[in-house]
Amino acid sequence: MAVLPMRRYGDPVLRQKAKPVGEVTPEIRALVADMVDTMHDEVGIGLAAPQVGVSIRLLVMDAGKGTTRALVNPRIVERRGSIVAEEGCLSLPGIFADVERSEWVKVEALDLEGQPVTLEGRGMQARVFQHELDHLDGVLFLDHLPTMQRDRIKRRIQKEGFPRDHRRQAFAL
Repeated sequence: MAVLPMRRYGDPVLRQKAKPVGEVTPEIRALVADMVDTMHDEVGIGLAAPQVGVSIRLLVMDAGKGTTRALVNPRIVERRGSIVAEEGCLSLPGIFADVERSEWVKVEALDLEGQPVTLEGRGMQARVFQHELDHLDGVLFLDHLPTMQRDRIKRRIQKEGFPRDHRRQAFAL
């Protein structure tokens, strides 16, 4: 297992629609293990494959109590409610903003055995599902912000870069 290089804002892979995974292979399982190591090293709670430069529909996330979950070809099949909360992203270190998301979602995917799973998430878990699935469609959390706020953040990144102490801030996805 290894820590993979993170792709940062501006990398074209973050704007591509990821391709479906054909089957769960030993290579996919090895990538998942590396993604989990990377997510923990970056102090994140979710990570999509494009964030490590692999444009496939795969994500890992903190499942609570020290465990992680991998989802292959995930998709949201149902959503309810709306809530605004602060969000960050491992590909935009140190950048945080309030984002409106669905309060509850139902996700269908495959597990690492290639078996179908259906999961429901509320609150932070729903936010992680939505954030990581956005990555699989080439969407960043900045895209959900009002134009003026998004442009202000982009100008700040161009001018100042990313903060050096970004790991001290919690809940980047």
